[in-house]
Amino acid sequence: MTHTLVTVEALLLVAASPGLAALLLLDPAPANLPLAAVCLLPLGPATAAALYALDRRDRDLTDLHPARSYWRGWRLNAVPVLKLWTPLLAWLTVIAFTLTHFTATGLPGWWAVLLAAVGVGSLLWGAHALVLTALFAFRARDTARLAGYFLFRHGRATLGAASLLVLTAAGTAVLTEALPALLAAPLLLSLLHSSRPVIAETQKDFTA
Repeated sequence: MTHTLVTVEALLLVAASPGLAALLLLDPAPANLPLAAVCLLPLGPATAAALYALDRRDRDLTDLHPARSYWRGWRLNAVPVLKLWTPLLAWLTVIAFTLTHFTATGLPGWWAVLLAAVGVGSLLWGAHALVLTALFAFRARDTARLAGYFLFRHGRATLGAASLLVLTAAGTAVLTEALPALLAAPLLLSLLHSSRPVIAETQKDFTA
């Protein structure tokens, strides 16, 4: 498993490197939020491919070729993931831009709390959508609906994703901004394990 984690981690960084490299060159200014979202576009397919490869290894312990599984997952999922990842990034960019310019909106303070909650909910929806897209071949709109359904249907899975989100945010704030990239494979493996009820129900009730 260590070999798989190291390989998947390296390949994820390679697949996402064009956007991540450009992201490092951007000034951390609110005006650059749309450009940051564009830089994060390659991360969607790279993450889905990692989930695909980790799931294959988890189900077949004799699979000693994680690189082959990773690139197969990337080829299969790049376009389906971008159909959901792109609007998600756009929506999160709107929320982040609004929050960073909130004083100029003239809205009451509770709107900021509401927007932040919507942003967190969108991230959790995105976590379910990534898992579903990586492991199943649904249409984008069906994946979007299932991700929303499972957001409340399987509270433990959603709570698991939320815990990983909090852990990542705290580690990034306290240690280094590179932490999510350095620990991407273990974090995604944890997401995969917490999503097992979602995966099992999808296989049972929504696949032939």
